[in-house]
Amino acid sequence: MLVIKSKAFIILILAFGIFGIINTEMGVIGILPQLAQYYDISVSTAGLLVSLFALAVAISGPFLPLLFSGMNRKKAMLLVIGIFIIGNIVSIFAPNFTVALIARIVPAFLHPVYFSLAFTAAASSVSQDQAPKAIGKVFMGVTAGMVIGIPITSFIANVSTLQLALLFFAIVNIITFLAILFFVPSMPVKEKMSYGSQVSVLKKPVLWMAIFSAIFILSGMYAAYSFFAEYLESVTGMSGGLISLMLVLFGLTGVAGNLLAGKLITNHALKTVVVFPIIFGVLYLIVYLLGSFTVPMVILIALWGVLFTFGLNISQYMITSSAPEAPDFSNGLFVAFANLGVTIGTIVGGAFISGMGTQSVMWSALLFLTLGFVAVLFFVPLARKDYKRIAN
Repeated sequence: MLVIKSKAFIILILAFGIFGIINTEMGVIGILPQLAQYYDISVSTAGLLVSLFALAVAISGPFLPLLFSGMNRKKAMLLVIGIFIIGNIVSIFAPNFTVALIARIVPAFLHPVYFSLAFTAAASSVSQDQAPKAIGKVFMGVTAGMVIGIPITSFIANVSTLQLALLFFAIVNIITFLAILFFVPSMPVKEKMSYGSQVSVLKKPVLWMAIFSAIFILSGMYAAYSFFAEYLESVTGMSGGLISLMLVLFGLTGVAGNLLAGKLITNHALKTVVVFPIIFGVLYLIVYLLGSFTVPMVILIALWGVLFTFGLNISQYMITSSAPEAPDFSNGLFVAFANLGVTIGTIVGGAFISGMGTQSVMWSALLFLTLGFVAVLFFVPLARKDYKRIAN
C-alpha cells in the first residue's frame, strides 16, 4: 500500500474529504426544484434534505467525535467516508422521498466526526505554532464545497439527469476514500483521554465565551450570506448569470481568505479575533449603503469572500484553543455550534427580510456581529489568562 509522508499532500487529501462532505450537504441546494419534481413534493418539503441534515450535524457534533476520539484516525475517516458513499449511492436509486431523506440523515450524524478528525490530524501533522495554517488549508474544502459544489451539481442536473448529479457526490467521496486508504499513513491515538476528562473542559468559562462568540459571529455571517443571491438580484439588480459569477468570485477570494487567516491567527491570534467583527461590520454597512451599485458591489463581494472564510477560521480557533487538552471534542463542539449559528442567522435574516425588505438583512447581520464583538471582549482576557496558565 502506498503511503505518502508529505504533510502538504496529506492536508490536501483531508481538505478534499471536507469538500466531499460539504458538497453532499450543500450541493442539493442547487437541485431542490428537480428533486421536488422527481418525488412529486413541494420545494419546501424537499428543503428537509438540507435542514434535517444540518439538524443531525448539530445534534451529533458534541458527542460522536468524543466517541471516536480513541479510534485510529485513518480507520475512523475511512468509516465515515464509506458511510457517506453508501448514502450517496442509496440516494441515486431511492424509490421515494423518505428513503432519500434517510440516506442523507444517517451519514449526516457522522459529518462532525470527519471534520473533527481532519482538523485534529492537520494540526497534529505540524508544530503547534503552525497548526492554524494547517487548519486554514483544510478549511479550503469548506469553501470549495459551498461555492463550487452547488453550481457543479446544478449544471450536471441541467445538462444530463438528476441521478448523474447525485452520482457526482458519490464520485467525490469515492476518490477521497481511495486517497485516504492508499496515501494517508496510519494515525493511531497515542494517548487516549477518558470521556469524562474531555467533557470536563465544559467547566471552563473561556470555552463558553468562545462558543457564544462563535455563535454570534457565525449567525452574523449567515444572516447575510444565506440571502446572498436574493440581495444581489433584488437590491443590486444583477442577472442570474452575473450572480453565478459573483458566487465564483466569492469562492476564489474565500480561498485566499483561508490562507491569510491561517497566517494572521498564527502570528496575531487575539488581535485578529478582536478586529474581525469590526471590519466585517464596516463591510456590511458599506454593502447596505452601496448595494444598488454594481461595480462597487463586485469589489465588496471580493472582500466579503475573504472575510467570510476568516470568520470560519476564527470561530474554530477560539473554541479549539480554549480546550487544547480535548482536540477531538472541541472540534466537535465547533461543528455543532457552527451549524447552530447557521440556523439562527438564517432564521433571523429571513425574518428581517419578511418584515422590512431584502436590504434590511444587513441590519440583522450587523446586530449579530455587534453581539459577537461584545462576547469577544469577554473572551480575550479569559483566553490570555488561560494561555498563561497552560504555559506555566
